[in-house]
Amino acid sequence: MTSAQLQFSLLGPLDVRVAGRPLAIGGTKPRMLLATLLLHANRVVTTDLLIEVLWPQQPPRSAAANLRTYVSSLRTGPGQVGARIRAQRSGYAIDVEPGELDMLAFEDLVLRARQDRADGRPHEALDQMQQALALWRGSPLEDLPGSRVWDGRLETLAETRLTVAEELLALRVRLGQHSTAITELRGLLVEHPFQEGLWRQLMLALHRSGRQAEALDAYTEVRRRLVSELGIEPSVELRRIHAAILAGESPDVQDWETTTAPPRVGPPQQLPADTPDFTGRAEDVRALVAVLSVADRPLTDPPAIAVVVGPPGVGKSTLAVHTAHALRGDFPDGQLYLDLAGTSENPQDPADLLAEVLRTLGVSGAALPDSVHERAALFRSLLAERRMLVLLDDAASLAQVRPLLPASCCAVLITSRRRITELPGAHQVELDVLPAEDALRLLGRIATPERVNQEPESAMAILRSCGHLPLAIRIAGARLAGRRGWSLRVLEERLSDESQRLTELRVGDLEVRASFDLSVRLLPEAPARAFRLLGLLGPQSVPAWVVDTLLGREGSAAALDTLVDANLVRLVGTDPIGQPRYRLHDLVRCYAQEAADADPEAERQAALARLLGAWLATAEAVGARLPANIFSLIPTRATRHPLPPATLARLVAAPVAWFDAECDTLLAAVRLAAETGMDELAWGLAVALVPYFDLGSHYDAWTRSHLIALEAVRAAGNLRGEAALLRGLAQVHLYRDAYDESERCFARSYALFQEVGDARGEAIAICGLGAVQKFRDRHAAALVHFQQALAMFLAAGDLAGQAYAWQAIGRGHLDAGNLTEARKSLTEALRLSQLVGDQHREGYVLTQLGRLHRITGDPERAMSCLRHALAVFDGFGDSHCAAYALHTLGGLHAALGDREGGAIELERSLAIFRRLGDRHGEASAAQALGELHRDEGRIALAEGHLHHALALWHGLRATDRAAATLAHLARLGGDTADTVTDRVRPSTSV
Repeated sequence: MTSAQLQFSLLGPLDVRVAGRPLAIGGTKPRMLLATLLLHANRVVTTDLLIEVLWPQQPPRSAAANLRTYVSSLRTGPGQVGARIRAQRSGYAIDVEPGELDMLAFEDLVLRARQDRADGRPHEALDQMQQALALWRGSPLEDLPGSRVWDGRLETLAETRLTVAEELLALRVRLGQHSTAITELRGLLVEHPFQEGLWRQLMLALHRSGRQAEALDAYTEVRRRLVSELGIEPSVELRRIHAAILAGESPDVQDWETTTAPPRVGPPQQLPADTPDFTGRAEDVRALVAVLSVADRPLTDPPAIAVVVGPPGVGKSTLAVHTAHALRGDFPDGQLYLDLAGTSENPQDPADLLAEVLRTLGVSGAALPDSVHERAALFRSLLAERRMLVLLDDAASLAQVRPLLPASCCAVLITSRRRITELPGAHQVELDVLPAEDALRLLGRIATPERVNQEPESAMAILRSCGHLPLAIRIAGARLAGRRGWSLRVLEERLSDESQRLTELRVGDLEVRASFDLSVRLLPEAPARAFRLLGLLGPQSVPAWVVDTLLGREGSAAALDTLVDANLVRLVGTDPIGQPRYRLHDLVRCYAQEAADADPEAERQAALARLLGAWLATAEAVGARLPANIFSLIPTRATRHPLPPATLARLVAAPVAWFDAECDTLLAAVRLAAETGMDELAWGLAVALVPYFDLGSHYDAWTRSHLIALEAVRAAGNLRGEAALLRGLAQVHLYRDAYDESERCFARSYALFQEVGDARGEAIAICGLGAVQKFRDRHAAALVHFQQALAMFLAAGDLAGQAYAWQAIGRGHLDAGNLTEARKSLTEALRLSQLVGDQHREGYVLTQLGRLHRITGDPERAMSCLRHALAVFDGFGDSHCAAYALHTLGGLHAALGDREGGAIELERSLAIFRRLGDRHGEASAAQALGELHRDEGRIALAEGHLHHALALWHGLRATDRAAATLAHLARLGGDTADTVTDRVRPSTSV
């Protein structure tokens, strides 16, 4: 070792010295942090790995911040330690110079000793080994709690120490230092009583020193131990040495040395053939080459390790083999390939794999050690002075992989269907399906580009059915290549049926279903059941709590983690409220659906009913946090399954964000309920979505959900469900100005509510009929409906319904010019809205009060009401109602002389109405803008807006509004209304 000022020691208790004096590093966690950095000296250790060391069970939420604190304490502490610690984007590293760390010094001395021995300098080798072993002061880091992150490195160090001790004693025997060798061997055998290599050397040393009886006694002792405690006989080599001593012959020590000295064999070249039509994955290949290229690194560096994981059929082995071939030039000492058969029923035993690779490296017969431990140590010794690439294909677990890892500067490339994230320092590559462009190129390379180019639409449909999964694409391409008479359309149609898709994706010995079988049959019972049930839910992503509900128990996170680790379920990201989202690949989902068919139907239905009941309970609870919806209708016969309170509290905290995240999943839930005959749940889920649909003007989704549920309730004869859904559809028709269809739906809804005796439903439908009349400018008829509904709400004591009815009546009076009645009705509506805490209704009433105050000549109060209303709607994210407030506010600003501000607000409202498809609002805003520009003398702009409004009024059959607009146009050009009518009629026939 050098006389450097700073010295780090790991081979015993953690010790740091400056100029020979110990440096105090306080606190267990800072010491564990420093130890982890030193074990990976001169390399970046990721933040995740350091957190796992410091908090192996459950990291606190503040783990990352706490880690930074510990790093800071090391960097600002006494001595020179802090100057050596570097912060990197992904973690931290400590820089160590040669001779400053006993672990690196030990490895360097061992390397030089073995080189001296190989070059025929045994005395120099003996001296180097003695120096190396003298660095050990006990067990590595024995004063600190253990960490599984350290295990691999510390086990390698301990194994190397034992191997070096054996090699040193073999040299002593070879050099005739028998007495010293015997003493040291007996000491080592106390610690390692079953190490046959040590017993061999002891027998040889005793025999060489003329102590044949003791040599024979040593054999008797080791045989007794092995038989009585392990139930095995001594190895062939031990028996051979025993027989030689009995016969008075001299066993040759060289036989033993061949198990530790590198045999002189040619470099193995075991890689399977590269795939000729390898396509895509350029970034993954570049990343792997960068990680695994070790040509310029010292031989003492730890191995470069990369793990390629992904679902079945995604092309892990293909990528690994292709990358290994690209790296062949960096590994002149050879490339090893081992198939670990991790997805088979009987994965390969590490002992058998080591025997295979050791035979490749020239170790055979009696020279092949018996135990996994000895074989692994010999494997590491043989690779210690070589640059080799080791490809471990289809690994089952870290336990299977760990004995196959070299300790020196080689490269290891591992493929696995299961995540092996606990391997320290390994670079992880997680494969996904191919992007569309690469998938198309792969299909073309197999089926010929000409055929693909001739039918591009069918080609893309085939790729969608294959889910862009490379194995499926390869099978589809092979089927086309083997059937030249087929058009791509034929295969497209055969793959379109999900129930037959996996059957179609089979050719020769390639089969998608069989590939999935390998992964699924290894699953424990709970994850396997969760997998089958998840397959029934459709292609949408789902949050984690869904698995608990499907299985009917809490705490199913382990089952989900198992599916994620097996790459059967993908983590696809985190939604806006912080929930991780999971989904199955489309072909995996087809497989899961097939597997679920074998489960009892009653169990499947019960699981789905639990989940749909949970979605309903949650949607209702979250919807209750949205602006009050007085027209909510609740299915009384649907069984709900509430989520645990803590989970539900987290979801309802951000209601709009929750609906944004779950909208597609809830729509799929409506369809699932309808398809499985759960009509009450189907219509309940559809109407539970209405507050969100209404707030965000999601009219397409609103219509789609109601039509799906409507078919189910009609098939089941569920009249109340049909009435509720027709009311919802009528509302959408009203928003889209389809007044005839809206009136028909409201009328049928009213009749059905009447038939089932639901008085509240009747009142709600009547309100809808009144709204249709209002938008048709039939104010008297509208008032009759709203007053009838008010009477029913009063009789039922429904305050929220009364608030709506009073507001609608007030607006009707306002439109008719009955200002006194309008004021009384709107004031009562405002009082009731505030009483029931319906802020959204309050905002709507304030909009009408703003109109009233403007008409009555109180602009300040009008402005206050409208601004308050706009703030309410903006706070709820209700752009539709905000557009009406902006429309009124714009008119008020213009009337007060702020024409520019008024025009801006009217333009904003016009844009919103146009985006939402509200032609009535759009016509009103366009007309207001036309009148405003007319008053400014901007005739061309005024005519453009007024013509736009006129076309819309004609389309809405609003004859009175159209006549008023015609009059405005006539005044602009000095024409009569009839002349304008003739001039604009061709452009307004909507």
